[in-house]
Formats: sequence, C-alpha cells, structure tokens
Amino acid sequence: MIALIQRVLNASVTVEEETIGSIGPGLLILLGVEHGDTEQKADRLCQRVTGYRIFSDENGKMNLNVQQSTGSLLVVSQFTLAADTQKGLRPGFSGGADPVEAARLYHYFVGCCREKGIVTETGRFAADMKVALVNDGPVTFWLQV
Repeated sequence: MIALIQRVLNASVTVEEETIGSIGPGLLILLGVEHGDTEQKADRLCQRVTGYRIFSDENGKMNLNVQQSTGSLLVVSQFTLAADTQKGLRPGFSGGADPVEAARLYHYFVGCCREKGIVTETGRFAADMKVALVNDGPVTFWLQV
C-alpha cells in the first residue's frame, strides 16, 4: 500500500464539475492499493501517515503531525501509484489490487483516519477526478508499507 502525501494549504477534488471534497491546511493523500495489501497494511499506513511529523512547531521545525497541527486530510484513490514503470514507455498495472479489493481497502483506510478524530474528506473511487492543491513548502513524501 502506497501513500503519496503532500502538505497543503488547501486541496479539493472535483467530479463532473462538482467539488466533492475540500480541505484547508493538512495533507492531500494519494492512495495506491497493491495486489496482496491487507487491512493490517492499511492500519500501519494510517498510523504512519497520521503520525508523520511534517508540520512546523513553534520553532519552525517539522515536529508536529497532522492532528497536532489541527490539519485535515483529503484522501484520493490513485491506482497509478502501483504502476510498474521499470521498462518500456507504457506503465503496467498488474501490481495493483483488483478494483473491488482496492475500493474496500481505500474505504477501510479512510475509516481508520476518521477513527482518529481527524477531519477526512475523500474523492470518489474510480471516478475521473480533478485534484487541485496548494502545496505547502513544497513538502511531499512517498510512504509505502
């Protein structure tokens, strides 16, 4: 399971010209589910993402996590994160989870974030989404479990 996390000042996701998720300061999480991923991996990734200390403390050091900084989350499914790009000029997607399992684990991950009391908005699984963001820093990390 992969999360590309970006510290943002704001972010939103639009489907068919309707904004379906929007946050102020916090994290935009692009979530990729790979073949063989489990609820245990989703739990572990949720712990890492929500505990990752990438927000500034009173001394300007990256020392606070999203919850400590009173930030929000916007979680967007991103199957292309599981792409095989090692050869050729076209990505392969055989490493991604099948759509039913990917949707289940995506929703499980979102539930894990919400259980922590963090405001969590979402995109729409398998929809053609337009994501807008103002990256803060920029600060972007790739987390994989």
